[in-house]
Amino acid sequence: MLKTTNSYSFFLFGPRATGKTTLLKKRYGNKDIAYIDLLDLETEDAFLRNPSELAQRAASYASQGKEWVIIDEIQKQPRLLDTVHQKIEETNLKFILTGSSARKLKRGVSNLLAGRAFMYHLHPFTHRELKDSFSLNSVLNWGALPKIFDFEEPEDKRMYLQAYAHTYLKEEIQAEQLVRKLSPFRQFLEVAAQCNGKIINYSKIADDVGVDTKTVQSYFGILEDTMLGFLLPAYHTSIRKQQRLSPKFYFFDIGVKRALQRTLKSSVIEGTYAYGDSFEHFILLEMFRLNDYYNLEWRFSYLRTKDNAEIDCIIDRPLMKSALVEIKSGTLITQRDVGTLNVFAKDLENCDAFCLSNDPHDKKIGKTWCLPWKKGLREIGFV
Repeated sequence: MLKTTNSYSFFLFGPRATGKTTLLKKRYGNKDIAYIDLLDLETEDAFLRNPSELAQRAASYASQGKEWVIIDEIQKQPRLLDTVHQKIEETNLKFILTGSSARKLKRGVSNLLAGRAFMYHLHPFTHRELKDSFSLNSVLNWGALPKIFDFEEPEDKRMYLQAYAHTYLKEEIQAEQLVRKLSPFRQFLEVAAQCNGKIINYSKIADDVGVDTKTVQSYFGILEDTMLGFLLPAYHTSIRKQQRLSPKFYFFDIGVKRALQRTLKSSVIEGTYAYGDSFEHFILLEMFRLNDYYNLEWRFSYLRTKDNAEIDCIIDRPLMKSALVEIKSGTLITQRDVGTLNVFAKDLENCDAFCLSNDPHDKKIGKTWCLPWKKGLREIGFV
């Protein structure tokens, strides 16, 4: 579903195992490419020991008439971006730079080639990519990482997701020395997974983990930088006031979140509280992914009042009305489900109200369009 350029250098960011390398080899495999894998220890060591290694290889690639150079996991050697910048200017080479962490790149090269490379993000599968292979029940239980669809047995899926969580700790956190002590961060991951989709209470999480509040805030920053999740800010018309309100946090994949929660052995069953949480998580992930893929540049937030009335998501859509979105997992939507949404739709100017659910029937209740979730995504504008 992700469309990439054929004529310009670009970054391709995405969490581990979302298929970045597979996508590139499939899409650019018929072109004359050079491939550098920085996950290979010998390759990484060669670039570490010889600062001129990339320049020397690039000179050879250019003389051979190669068109593309793919550098996998560029965050392993962020200083290589200086050479990449130079070679883009001096030669006809185009670079594809993949990464599963933006942390080192942000610290080392703040301009990320100063516009000389586009930027794309790859996510786990959307329902549109899976087409007839899509199963809501499967995604709510196991997530949508590409590899998960290679397994048929639940035990194999469970083992894979547990291994993924372990690999993240080992390769992204421990190896890169992103935290001083791994034990509290490991505990934090489980607590953060349990709080997925909830308003973050930094001080409570700090007490649970045994660290200070600033450390917890830095931990969430690590999760964002390693693309393991995203913050959903609180809605406010004032940007300053919005920044003072606590956000929610959502993990990038439901299966990985459940692995960190250690709840994979229990199925997510329709009609339960866990099912409702997973369904809301799923719809928000779909919206974030489609926003990226269609390059909509929409902004997302949630709204909760002092009286605890809440809207799951408010979408700021440039040149369109804002969209107020309520997410319900039920199969029969009634006035009771959208009462709060209708109140906000009356109070907030220039907005459209939507309720996305498993109810198969289109309805208009008050000011709210109640739609099956697939149609609802299209009507909101994810097309």
